[in-house]
Amino acid sequence: MSWQVRFLDTRPLRSSRPFRDLWIGSLASQLGGQIATVAVLAQVWDLTGSPVGTGAIGLATGLPMVLFGLLGGTLADSVDRRAVVRATAAGQLLAAAGLFAQALADNRSVPLLLALVAMGTACGALGAPARRTFPVRLLPSDQVAAGLALTNVSFQAAMLAGPALAGLIIARWGFPAAYAAQAVTVAVSMLAVIRLPAMKPEGVDVAGGGGRRPERGGWGIILRRPTLWGSMATDLSATLLAMPIALFPLVNEVRFDGNPQTLGLFLSAVAVGGITAGLLSGTVTRRRRGGLVQLTAAGVWGVALAGFGLAGPLWLALGCLAVAGAADTVSVVTRSALVQLETPDAYRGRVSSVEHVIGVAGPELGNFRGGLLASATSASFSLVTGGLSAVLAIAAVAATNAPLRAYRTPSAATEPTARGVADAATAAG
Repeated sequence: MSWQVRFLDTRPLRSSRPFRDLWIGSLASQLGGQIATVAVLAQVWDLTGSPVGTGAIGLATGLPMVLFGLLGGTLADSVDRRAVVRATAAGQLLAAAGLFAQALADNRSVPLLLALVAMGTACGALGAPARRTFPVRLLPSDQVAAGLALTNVSFQAAMLAGPALAGLIIARWGFPAAYAAQAVTVAVSMLAVIRLPAMKPEGVDVAGGGGRRPERGGWGIILRRPTLWGSMATDLSATLLAMPIALFPLVNEVRFDGNPQTLGLFLSAVAVGGITAGLLSGTVTRRRRGGLVQLTAAGVWGVALAGFGLAGPLWLALGCLAVAGAADTVSVVTRSALVQLETPDAYRGRVSSVEHVIGVAGPELGNFRGGLLASATSASFSLVTGGLSAVLAIAAVAATNAPLRAYRTPSAATEPTARGVADAATAAG
């Protein structure tokens, strides 16, 4: 089938009110998350002036994501998933209020700041596996990839607007206003989740409180399906080895005189590439060779970030980041669709928890790795070696995983629930 450039597929927003509510709430939450990310990054840099300090943000977020993300997977396969997301969103709101309070009190303690970040991250990680299962339950299978692409576009739009908005808020009203904005967006997200229908895992009787997760399968299904572990290994290789965010302040100071506007441009450039790829995502969401598309996109990500490490002029640096952002969007959309469609519903919570840990904790731990290496060598060395190492690791996955290279998404519009029951029987056997 020849390649055709297609724009964003908006069928999920038109055909499903629950998905539309979820998308609006996610957009608000993602915007607030980007504002808080910039605020925390700037506040820690102001307090420490060290790439190790900014890298520690990745450690403070990465560890809770691993611990609570895995726990959240089991929870999502045991109880009503909507209830899980409601409760964890309330915890995130409490953490956002704590960040606002510490900024208002002119806190000078980095451990306190990072502890509040870790608290909000833990709550988000606990609810993330349940939240990830929503699109495949709310949409027919032939619209799942399009729904995930829409979600990714909202994330990229938040990345594009969030850093600039954060810079404006911090410059005019300070850190307290930035954290207050985050709290408002979390509240909007909570309201959107309240409107969703109940999301009981298939095969679990939640009504009487006596439901339990399936005895067999669980996370082991990832190891039994090469498409799943290969897709996740590809993402882990890209993010753990080549994540650049923690190095942005150092690169900005060394090459561009520490101009805060340039720091915001770095983040926005990634978003510009991502949202451009998202707006043209119909080109890839209708492609059936999802595994090959993900492998290629992940390799482009590594090459682009190695180029960013070598780029001298600002325009070239921003161009490399835009290419990286576009490649990341394509990789995330194809990976997410593959994982959800390949996993039976009864196991989706636990499999989604592993995907969440890899897809979110991986970048944070990658930021920590990059900060440590840059403090011992240089930002350029850390970026170039990281990007090239990621390419080699992805090539190794491609060479050893033929099922992932050959994977094709289902062509028929099979309902997820029916497919999930059949797959669950296969997994249990």
